[in-house]
Amino acid sequence: MATWLALRGYPVHPLTQGTKTPAPNCIDCRSGQHSPKECPCHAVGRWCHGFHAATTDLRTVRQWWQSEPDFGIGVSCGPAGLVVIDVDAHADPLPSRQRLLPGIPIDERVDLTGLQNGYDTLALLAAYRSRPNPCEDTKTLRVRTPSGGMHIWYRAPLSGPRFRCSTGSSSKVALAWQVDVRATGGYIVAPTTRTAAGAYETLPGARLPRPLPMWLTAELTRTGHNMETAPVVPTTSPAVLPTGGKPRQYLLTSLLDEVRACAASPTGTAFSEKLNRAAYTAGGLAAAGHLAADECRRQLLEAAEHARPHQPRRNVLIVEAGLRAGNDRPIHPKERP
Repeated sequence: MATWLALRGYPVHPLTQGTKTPAPNCIDCRSGQHSPKECPCHAVGRWCHGFHAATTDLRTVRQWWQSEPDFGIGVSCGPAGLVVIDVDAHADPLPSRQRLLPGIPIDERVDLTGLQNGYDTLALLAAYRSRPNPCEDTKTLRVRTPSGGMHIWYRAPLSGPRFRCSTGSSSKVALAWQVDVRATGGYIVAPTTRTAAGAYETLPGARLPRPLPMWLTAELTRTGHNMETAPVVPTTSPAVLPTGGKPRQYLLTSLLDEVRACAASPTGTAFSEKLNRAAYTAGGLAAAGHLAADECRRQLLEAAEHARPHQPRRNVLIVEAGLRAGNDRPIHPKERP
């Protein structure tokens, strides 16, 4: 499996036999006394420091696994161009409603009976966006983990943003409770790897990852996984409408103003999240017939160009993803006298 992955451009590195932990090599590495950049192992073709040593060189890969046939296999997600949705099934107590789907408020009237783990929160997120459940996506590689979880492998957007790793329990960057993200700066355990708890097994369906769905690209951007922006968890609250104003105009105008205000700083302004929120709102208003879709798109791209003129492709990606997501949930604001 290690050579099969390397042949397909996925850099691999050894995992200690029976675990999902990267295998150390020299004495200093075993005691954690130096950084990957200072490690002498890499210069002589030895494994060390996990994904920092990952390679697609077939000669090196064969040497590693011939010397230690029982090694597990790790894949370095960033260089491999992978984004893996890691669904956990731990028996943990439910957190507050605000932590289940970060940035998406769940009304107290919503019955959460039966919600137990990451399978449920990912399904809830997909249902909220009116999209297929990724756990049932047979068009991409899916791997069952020994603990009962699932790894859903996707290819990262070629011309899109780079995404960071996260854990579903994080209070800063998270996609959903008990749903981790493995991307740049992390690794994923490959199928056939065996630990003390069992084996990582490929599920029926595709044997290779397909491109990351646009709606998940938008969700990762919205939740602060984009490495070009500061890691923040967005919050969503009802818009406060001014007396005598027109809600449908004010809703979009106020959000566009937030996007334009990001021009004051190149980073740390949650630009992607604000643009995504504006696009999602515009899509909902257009779907309800309150605003013209083409005019919404023009205003969104104009605001994005003002704030981030150096990234036109990425701006378009965020806008189109947000508009599509919003189009599935029409917004009907109430007029005030």
